[in-house]
Amino acid sequence: MSHDDPEAAGQQLYELLAKDRELTEFLHEVAGTSAGQIGRHGRTGCGVILTRGRRNTVVGYSDPDARRMDEIQAGFDDGPCLTAQRTETISHVVDVLHETRWPAYMSEVRAFGIRSILGVPLVLGDAGAAAMNFYSTEPDSFTTADIEDARRFSRIASQALTVAARIARAQEAAEHRRRAMESRTPIDVAVGIVMAQNRCSQEAAFEILQTASSHRNVKLRDLATELVASIGQPVPVAAFEE
Repeated sequence: MSHDDPEAAGQQLYELLAKDRELTEFLHEVAGTSAGQIGRHGRTGCGVILTRGRRNTVVGYSDPDARRMDEIQAGFDDGPCLTAQRTETISHVVDVLHETRWPAYMSEVRAFGIRSILGVPLVLGDAGAAAMNFYSTEPDSFTTADIEDARRFSRIASQALTVAARIARAQEAAEHRRRAMESRTPIDVAVGIVMAQNRCSQEAAFEILQTASSHRNVKLRDLATELVASIGQPVPVAAFEE
């Protein structure tokens, strides 16, 4: 594929998106393909940072150096990529040697021989925030045409990350429900035991358990499990469908 054929590069990215593959593998390929098309001078690297909650994670990169640059930026929680995703605008560093923004991060980047950087936001909606970072060893490496190409490549990465983030969020919600049900099952059985022993209502039995849990400084689930075991009953396990 020619370096000067952005349409062919865009088509390749769409073909990558259509393939059934692991997300991480796809994002590495997107970063690699994008890096090969952006920047007209010197070697260009590309990394993708995803932010969910307060955690910055490098989820794709074209080479180890790009990964390292993104990891340093994620550690500082500051830099052109993170600024791009937070402001939803392009962050362009023409020459690292003369850049005054993000001083701590720039100091680290200079040590690795990086001279110009381009941060491009990814649009994920409510699925999180992300951006692509392009690194070049030459100053003023990114032209207006490069920036437009980077925008186009970022749309492909946005689609993949949006789907992946929503899937991850659904999986986390399912895991939280599973854990809640696992905790609740022995509590429900223990409430029934207390109701039978004290001939009281469900609400009163639950309050008895809560009071005992507080006085003994023991988690409610652990106390319930102990009570169920004390009468010779196995601790119930919630059943889940895959």
